[in-house]
Amino acid sequence: MRIATFNINGIKARTEALASWLDTATPDVVLLQEIKSVDDGFPGEMFEDRGYAVATHGQKGFNGVAILSKLPLEDVTRGLPGDDTDEQARWIEATVVGRTALRLCGLYLPNGNPAPGPKFDYKLAWMARMRDRAATLLSSEMAVVMAGDYNVIPQAEDAARPEAWTEDALFLPESRAAFRRILNLGFTEAFRAREPRPGHYSFWDYQRAAWEKNDGIRIDHLLLSPQAADLLSEAGIDKAVRGGDKPSDHVPVWIELDA
Repeated sequence: MRIATFNINGIKARTEALASWLDTATPDVVLLQEIKSVDDGFPGEMFEDRGYAVATHGQKGFNGVAILSKLPLEDVTRGLPGDDTDEQARWIEATVVGRTALRLCGLYLPNGNPAPGPKFDYKLAWMARMRDRAATLLSSEMAVVMAGDYNVIPQAEDAARPEAWTEDALFLPESRAAFRRILNLGFTEAFRAREPRPGHYSFWDYQRAAWEKNDGIRIDHLLLSPQAADLLSEAGIDKAVRGGDKPSDHVPVWIELDA
């Protein structure tokens, strides 16, 4: 089963580009971030016509996450537990059943800039809630995949120029420590487990010719519970998607599970 995460940076602007990639890459499951659309405005028919079940957790003009799956989506839930006042659409869960049952969590973690400040405080609080949810999911002993735009650069080798990010919320020690606290529950960071070498990125800024200079960062991650990690056979980044018409500033990151 091929599972991909893709921050699409606006579904209405990139519907055709996304459809083209789906036709070429044919992933079984895609977790989308920054759809920037309410649920009723999401172009679900285009994906249903390609054989995908669709679940969304949308928000007008901002955020928004979605799951596309060639397998039926079961037990869909929306919103990260732990704060009933949080109205930002950043978390969606569903179960798919192939050879084994997988609990899928699609997430768009807060950026946190400027830091310090309220946005950074919200990021760290959100990550603490995510850790609590991750611990609960682990206790279920299901195969779990938590995938999305984490807005965290885990290590210096995940940036072409780490020195340029030292004051950014994506690379501050507090963000990286919060990410490690989630990993240390027992999750495997799938791409790094399969590709330990530096120089692989999933995001390039639109400015300063970042794409042309390969001045990127790796902030899109798939974290696997032990049951899911045992099924991992391959991982990759579809870098060429960034060069297409009206590209997102992210590209898809994907894994293959024997599931």
